[in-house]
Amino acid sequence: MTGTVAVVGSFNVDHVWRVDALPVPGATLAGSYSTGPGGKGFNQAVAARRSGAATVFVCALGNDAGAHQARALCDTDGIELHAARADAPTGTAGIYVDAKGTNTIVIGAGANAALDPAFACKALAGADGPRVVLAQLETPMETVAAVLAWAMASGALAVLNPAPANADVPVRLLECTGVLTPNETEFAALLATHGIADIAPDRVPALDDARLHAWCRALLPRGTVVITLGAAGCFVSHPDTDAKGDACAAYRVPAPSARVVDTTGAGDAFSGSLCSSLARTPVAPFRTHVEFATAYAARSTEAFGAALAMPRT
Repeated sequence: MTGTVAVVGSFNVDHVWRVDALPVPGATLAGSYSTGPGGKGFNQAVAARRSGAATVFVCALGNDAGAHQARALCDTDGIELHAARADAPTGTAGIYVDAKGTNTIVIGAGANAALDPAFACKALAGADGPRVVLAQLETPMETVAAVLAWAMASGALAVLNPAPANADVPVRLLECTGVLTPNETEFAALLATHGIADIAPDRVPALDDARLHAWCRALLPRGTVVITLGAAGCFVSHPDTDAKGDACAAYRVPAPSARVVDTTGAGDAFSGSLCSSLARTPVAPFRTHVEFATAYAARSTEAFGAALAMPRT
């Protein structure tokens, strides 16, 4: 296994409006507009590469300006691109960001919906043995399942970022996942989908560690769950029988202070840099990887944008 991260996921052209307050039904607002590269998969691939790991990105693109942009950016950042040609436009996203850096996002899947399991697994097989494989939920569920299964069978660490939260995550995906990285909204959705608990997302950060740990164990009995909690840092739950070298199986890692201007892509910054750290120094204590990713994600909020806001280390 090499110290490579393989990211399988989406590429979107982001259309971003910056406004004083997020729009409500019936409102017409004045704001500034910009466009740039994004998509959870691409954001995470850029984060993995800029935080130090050799990176492979597997996706589907249309035959348009967005696809040309994706290829050029991968070339600039030194990301090895494997892109299926889709008979659909390259994916898009409409993003509204308010004065506090909070965002609302609408996704148009486009070519991302055409990423099929055979192409993705063939690309991974030709990627010189990645140590970590990272997937999200902006591509077809059968492709995500195949990719995670491929990683498990190949001896790579399978990491799933279960985002966006409106996608149901079947048990077969969790059974192939070594590390799960939900935010509080995604964690609450997973608990509800699998009949574990019914909890409001905004209550998750304040819950006691024992309860969170028990729910994480019910959700992913043999893997590690890292719940990202924004400015509150994150909560980590390891299997009770394998604490990854840490003193306890459940703990919190605080987030450093940041001058937040835009939280778009912060979760992607965390997942991508976590995988980078895991790939580069696999024998380090897991807490060390989480601390690195938490600091990296905080830095990403200090610049506007998604992929292009990922810091270079």
